[in-house]
Amino acid sequence: MSDSSASFLERHQFLIYRLFSLAGLVPVGAFLVVHLLTNASVLAGAGTFQSRVDMIHSLGPLLVPIEWAFIFLPMLFHAAVGFVIIANGLPNVGSYPYVGNVRYTMQRATGMIAFAFIIWHIVQLHWMGKPLGGGQFDPHRAASSAAAALQHPLVAILYAVGVLSTVFHFANGLWTLGITWGLWTSPAAMRRANAVSVVVGLALAGAGLGSLAGMLTLDRDKAQAEEERMEKRKLQFEPAAVGSPEPAAHTGV
Repeated sequence: MSDSSASFLERHQFLIYRLFSLAGLVPVGAFLVVHLLTNASVLAGAGTFQSRVDMIHSLGPLLVPIEWAFIFLPMLFHAAVGFVIIANGLPNVGSYPYVGNVRYTMQRATGMIAFAFIIWHIVQLHWMGKPLGGGQFDPHRAASSAAAALQHPLVAILYAVGVLSTVFHFANGLWTLGITWGLWTSPAAMRRANAVSVVVGLALAGAGLGSLAGMLTLDRDKAQAEEERMEKRKLQFEPAAVGSPEPAAHTGV
């Protein structure tokens, strides 16, 4: 195929694939790790989780631009390129020279599931979802509001599927990223990288499912009492914060 008849993606495939894989690691993948570990802190109690959320919201007005610059826009870029690759059937077998089609297919299937899950997750909990009937997460009542949003059994099941799909897509993507960037080229190096990816995937899956279980088993009355106590204490030491606007950013499960 001549350069004139090739698509933009095909002409710049080398650069786009590298930016695509890099965005999946940093900042999107890094945010996923922090997000799951933050959520898992609920296992130490509602107060611990609330303190993690308060730390994030201490960014104040900087929180929204940081979200868009380091989370939403890179995520949209990664998803858009991924869907174009799938839709156009562009080959990426070079990233899978020693594995079968199952892993290749799973990476793309979990990517689509993860994207749908993240959109639903944002609508359901993030403040931007309020016009659509979502935005159920309250950063001042972090654990109790997140737990209330997850109580329906179907919601809990869909969250488990979404979390596991997202974790697989990220962990398996670590392995393919190393091949894309030429970090491991020999079969032995690929096997070692595969072992690391499995360990990372299992650890993140444990954190994700653990946080989900923690939310589902949370005593919401006790959690609300602890959150109210922490809020009163915070207002006592930060009187200037009373009545100040604060974006309810997505930090919950």
